[in-house]
Amino acid sequence: MNDFTTLFIIALLISNSIQFYLAYRHGKFVDQHKNAVPDAFKDKVPLAAHQKAAAYTQAKLSLGKIDEVIGIVILLGITLGGGINWAFAYAASIITSPLWAGVAATAGIFFVMSLVDIPTSLYQTFVIEEKFGFNKSSIGQFIKDLVMQTLLGAVIGLPILALILWVMDNVGSTWWIWAWAIIMGFSLLMSWLYPTIIAPLFNKFTPMPEGTLKDRIQGLLARCGFNSQGIFIMDGSKRSGHGNAYFTGLGNNKRIVFFDNLVESLEDEELEAVLAHELGHFKCKHVIKMLISTSIMSLISLGVLGWLIDQDWFYTGLGVALEQKSHATALLLFMLVSSTFTFFMQPISAYFQRKFEFEADSFAAEHAQASKLISGLVKLYEENANTLTPDPLYSAFHYSHPPAAIRIAHLNAKS
Repeated sequence: MNDFTTLFIIALLISNSIQFYLAYRHGKFVDQHKNAVPDAFKDKVPLAAHQKAAAYTQAKLSLGKIDEVIGIVILLGITLGGGINWAFAYAASIITSPLWAGVAATAGIFFVMSLVDIPTSLYQTFVIEEKFGFNKSSIGQFIKDLVMQTLLGAVIGLPILALILWVMDNVGSTWWIWAWAIIMGFSLLMSWLYPTIIAPLFNKFTPMPEGTLKDRIQGLLARCGFNSQGIFIMDGSKRSGHGNAYFTGLGNNKRIVFFDNLVESLEDEELEAVLAHELGHFKCKHVIKMLISTSIMSLISLGVLGWLIDQDWFYTGLGVALEQKSHATALLLFMLVSSTFTFFMQPISAYFQRKFEFEADSFAAEHAQASKLISGLVKLYEENANTLTPDPLYSAFHYSHPPAAIRIAHLNAKS
């Protein structure tokens, strides 16, 4: 142990204490307001639906606390508990190439972490989601998804990890700039390939049939000057009762996607307004802004790692013996612990995301009916059991979308 060990433990305690405190506040606030529908929704949301949302929120918060504790234990076990030492020593004993030993050890640790997540994922899907009527998946589907995600992660992730480690080992002191370029290039490639190559591995995408809804949407796209490779309906209902809509892809590979259960639950004008909101993100250049901010933060992070990689206290302070010091262990340590030291940035990110949501709503109000976006959102709040009364401090820290009442008030001012 050294001073960095103490700093890490203090940061871990502070960050998780804040998270537990916020969850406690949120649960208490939701419970206090569960017996009365907020005035803005009294004529739109039944009390029973409001109370269902409160119970659903409490159930997710309880599981989240358990998941948080498990995460702390696993992180401490992997770092200060010697997990990294053991994994890298074992990998080196069976693999002669230092590069591929580092890849194997890093991948092995993340694989173990994913296995630890399975029980809580099962409980979330087959207990909580089932209890509140949202789960449409089966054990077979759950296992199939898990296997597919693991295989896809290995096929895509392992070569990229190996390339980055090779760059770290061979390029010299500027490795972090080259690694950043690789990561950003890979991210852009995946964004371009996702709609047509990756997403269809998990869901079926059916072109929207001809009719009044498609005509209305194509009219909206023409008004907004948006070009896409098609409008598709996704079979989201085979896993969940939650509905959604989004556009995905880059360049000439953009797609508009509606969940099938969303199409069934909303009117055509409401779907048009929901899509106008999503197009607002594109037309207001939110995608580009998020990409730029992500790239800047990635570059800064890798630059910090470029400095830490030569500091012995970074390794020993996190439980890694100096004989296991390598670029692979440094990269792994950084990925594991960086969020502990940067948790304070979460509300800053959430603030800008909520600002983008307001801008997208304003765009939607200009190109569709604000009243229809309001009615569509209210239906989604009710059907997805989203609480209408979040704790203000919790929502400021965690919510990427404005709380329901604030968002509706903003749209009412636009109508």
